[in-house]
Amino acid sequence: MDNGAGSYRRFLAGDDNGIVEIIRDYKDGLILYLNGITGDICLAEELMEDTFFKIVTKKPKFSGKCSFKTWLYAIGRNAAIDGLRRRSRISSVSADECYDLSDEENIEQEYLREEQKITLHKALQRLNPDYRQVLYLVFFEQFSNAETAEIMHKNKRQIENLLYRAKQALKEELGKEGFSYEII
Repeated sequence: MDNGAGSYRRFLAGDDNGIVEIIRDYKDGLILYLNGITGDICLAEELMEDTFFKIVTKKPKFSGKCSFKTWLYAIGRNAAIDGLRRRSRISSVSADECYDLSDEENIEQEYLREEQKITLHKALQRLNPDYRQVLYLVFFEQFSNAETAEIMHKNKRQIENLLYRAKQALKEELGKEGFSYEII
């Protein structure tokens, strides 16, 4: 049984510790994923909160057709899309005003401890958003191609093609910095 699914079932049954466990286990990865979509760490943190708020208040049904993490990230992705739409309509504050680089560095340094991983992360930021998203989901969050396809609302073949092109683009970006990429 997926640990997140078990915690969610306990939460639905009235055990508030279930949601606490879910937030503890998934919030950092979800923030980084949402930051990859939005390019704004402050907005990513807000969207992470919106995602968990939606789960707590609306208590959507988890069918178990995919892993709990896949389901949660799909909710987060939908919240990001909605948030970006809202912001594009009422954008009165520039991204630079709410973007605090020290916040991102603190999260990145916890999540990406070694210097090579930081270089890799910076190269990912220069990629096309779809490339960045597919690489993050498959390699950092270790979702399968099928789970990634479900999160990104694409079919498995599209994900395979997107993943191939994303890896090629990442190799090119890393090559510009003299990075060794035998593993990619």
